[in-house]
Amino acid sequence: MNITTKGRYALRVMLDLAQHPEDGFVSLKTTADRQNISMKYLELIISRLKKAGLVESTRGKEGGYRLTRRPREYPVLDILSSIEDSLAPVSCLQDGAVACERATVCQTLPMWKELDSITNRYLASVTLEDLMTGEKWASAGET
Repeated sequence: MNITTKGRYALRVMLDLAQHPEDGFVSLKTTADRQNISMKYLELIISRLKKAGLVESTRGKEGGYRLTRRPREYPVLDILSSIEDSLAPVSCLQDGAVACERATVCQTLPMWKELDSITNRYLASVTLEDLMTGEKWASAGET
């Protein structure tokens, strides 16, 4: 699995919107400036987030984007899945992949499937709120 720049930036954009709920609808320019992302690139990202129903928009002077749910209701898996073509660790596990001719004899396939499952469960367990607070990892260094 390789999270692209689009995926990483999508998380930053979603975090930015989550951290500024009092702003209501936030303009792309404001988000682009705060996150140091080009407007053109941000437009590509935000359109996918909107298509996935993760953000909503309004036009006009006070127009912009905002989250459709509370930060704790956004698993990272949903955000990355709306942006990335695939989160699978190997191409044979990607959605729509042609069945591998070696699948029935591949000794590594069970490992890749388990890795894919573990990764998806983990990303589904982390929310925007977790990223905002950092509490999920606060005690990780303490023993």
